Amino acid sequence: MKNILVLCTGNSCRSQMAHGYLAHFAHPEKVTVYSAGVETHGVNALAIAIMKEDGVDISNHTSNNVDEYFDIPFDYVITVCDNAKERCPFFPTQAVKFHHNFPDPSKVKGSTTEVIDEFRRVREMIKKYCQDFVQQNQLN
Repeated sequence: MKNILVLCTGNSCRSQMAHGYLAHFAHPEKVTVYSAGVETHGVNALAIAIMKEDGVDISNHTSNNVDEYFDIPFDYVITVCDNAKERCPFFPTQAVKFHHNFPDPSKVKGSTTEVIDEFRRVREMIKKYCQDFVQQNQLN
């Protein structure tokens, strides 16, 4: 069983979406996925809705602080924003670290339609990244 940690600033949007897709695409007997933030901002309601549109339910996810997971031996740590990469604490683990800086959809200003479109755009980027990650690391 491989343990994956997805790390972002507030564990509200990008890391939650990646958590959902990694768990969706990976074989459940091969992977346990966790997500956390260097801070906790709560799970973004629009992220939940946008993921549900694509058939992935993250409504039961919680926003967790990375400090909660120091005792878990992670195999992979994926940072999904530059801020988390820079602030990522040292893990006493041999985890392989990956990084991809996804835009933060919660920072978009504009009409409701423009904000929703940005959430969808970022969701698709994260979905593709997670599909590729699972395939490349033979976790399906």
